[in-house]
Amino acid sequence: MTTSKQLSKNAVDFIDDEKLHRLINETREDLGRTREIVQKGVQKEALTLEDTAALLAVTSSDGVAELFESAKSLKKAIYGNRIVLFAPLYIGNYCVNNCTYCGFRKSLRSTVRRTLSDNELIAEVAQLQREGHKRLILVYGEHPHEYTPEFIAHTVKVCYGVKTEHGGEIRRVNINAAPLSVEGFKTVKEAGIGTFQIFQETYHKESYNKYHPINTVKGDYMWRLNAMNRAFEGGCDDVGLGALFGLYDWRFEVLGLVAHSLYLQQNYGVGPHTLSFPRIKAAHGVKVDSQYQVTDEQFKRLVAILRLAVPYTGLIMTARESPEVRDDVIEFGVSQIDAGTRLEIGSYQEPRGGEQELKREQFKIGDTRELDEVIRWLLQRDFIPSFCTSCYRLGRTGVHFMEYAIPGFIGKFCTPNALLTLAEYLEDYASPETKIAGYELINRELAIFPQGDFKSKIEQRIDQVKSGERDLLY
Repeated sequence: MTTSKQLSKNAVDFIDDEKLHRLINETREDLGRTREIVQKGVQKEALTLEDTAALLAVTSSDGVAELFESAKSLKKAIYGNRIVLFAPLYIGNYCVNNCTYCGFRKSLRSTVRRTLSDNELIAEVAQLQREGHKRLILVYGEHPHEYTPEFIAHTVKVCYGVKTEHGGEIRRVNINAAPLSVEGFKTVKEAGIGTFQIFQETYHKESYNKYHPINTVKGDYMWRLNAMNRAFEGGCDDVGLGALFGLYDWRFEVLGLVAHSLYLQQNYGVGPHTLSFPRIKAAHGVKVDSQYQVTDEQFKRLVAILRLAVPYTGLIMTARESPEVRDDVIEFGVSQIDAGTRLEIGSYQEPRGGEQELKREQFKIGDTRELDEVIRWLLQRDFIPSFCTSCYRLGRTGVHFMEYAIPGFIGKFCTPNALLTLAEYLEDYASPETKIAGYELINRELAIFPQGDFKSKIEQRIDQVKSGERDLLY
């Protein structure tokens, strides 16, 4: 078991609270400068903190409209019109922390505590596969005796080992867990994980200390801020960052995420694979402070700004948001969403349609639609639902991913693989209505490709999928 709390030799506090506040308070809207900065983003160049602050200062209707249009164009240039789908799977909710906004906090005695057994985990994964999922993110409470690196690695291997009919399998397992030591990261990396995701929650130190009691593991700001240093030193070159919006000024958190991204890129040659930006939601036994509540309009702005500021990074919008908000925000830079989401531990095997049992989950979700319904919604919006895992499985991670993503070449791989994984879903799992809509979109996408070997190969592989072949990587 790896529990030693030793910071990386390269540990440094790269969040300068005073500087970030100064940028927020002293930067004024200047549309001429904003347009120059936007062009940097459009050219796939990561923005500086000063650049990002200039975008945050834009509040005029014309300026905000330009931000939205630029973010939409940039997202399409890098990722095309695909949206990657995944499901969160909660493994256990025992926790030694006492985060005041969380339904899993240690002091909340009425929370139903549970950790999935191997057999329960297998049953959960099998059910997700039968719905059509290929990508999971496993979520664990923070408990040094329950959820060790060895335990996490074991659950990853269990997930990969589950096979169901129609070639059902999980092809990528990502992790959302507590920060580990270097040795701990090595252990989980060897299990074949994809992205290791850690949320700083809030980058503002005073707020961090307010929400995370100092006598808990999570109360150590630097241990958490330094986690990705240790991840890289442990061999994990595919990491995800996040902040929980609503704990402090949303503009500060945007700058914190950008500062963290720049720090990783400058020191390890690799920025984050994903950024997450969930808004705080109601939870069992939690009274939400509305002081820093993020409005829907601010939410759209922060997504667009993050897309422009860190152009090579996938942006994850979670099912915390309602279908209406997701419909309104998705085009401003989002590249990944969860679908068919259940948060109660062990609940994927339970009947759908009931009320959420908040005593069994971390927070209340806003989008309770099933996977097939979400896929049909995306098709109606002319997005390509994608279960693609080719980059991870062909070694296009870390520095290699950046080499593809920053110039924008990733779209040449993503669209063909998205179409192939969509065809798999349509053949094996889709409702009749979704299957019709899916092939209509596939045919529209194929019509865009110029005639030649590239198009012929894609068409041939889609025919192979229809004939029963699976997992054809491009």
